[in-house]
Amino acid sequence: MAEKFHLALPCLSISKTRAFYHDLLGAQIGRSAVKWIDVNFYNHQITFTESGPFNFETRSYSFNGQILPSFHFGVILNEQEWARVLSLLQSKGIKIATEVNFLKDKVGEHHSFFINDPNGYTVEFKCFTDSSEVFKS
Repeated sequence: MAEKFHLALPCLSISKTRAFYHDLLGAQIGRSAVKWIDVNFYNHQITFTESGPFNFETRSYSFNGQILPSFHFGVILNEQEWARVLSLLQSKGIKIATEVNFLKDKVGEHHSFFINDPNGYTVEFKCFTDSSEVFKS
């Protein structure tokens, strides 16, 4: 079995979280109960637990001339899948918070777009020009 990543996050509403990840993004829902769900996010497990209001001290940072949230998570896709997801979200009227090409003509060049989920989390979708450069410096 290939390694999987697990992330556990608080959420405001299980039903809105389910609708966003399953109905909009097409992610499969795994085990669940009234107050939590496991989301298969590109073969990685995110567990959302309904906890009511929460607050992360979110600070932003500047990268490649863009202001980005320090707290975000996402997935690295191939270029075709990245373009498909971007097109799908745009066709459904989902606001793309930022779309940018980072490190143009440098090692690690990648395209990213960011959206916000119903809990206020920023989700990044990225694709590298050369997938072998994901961890190169």
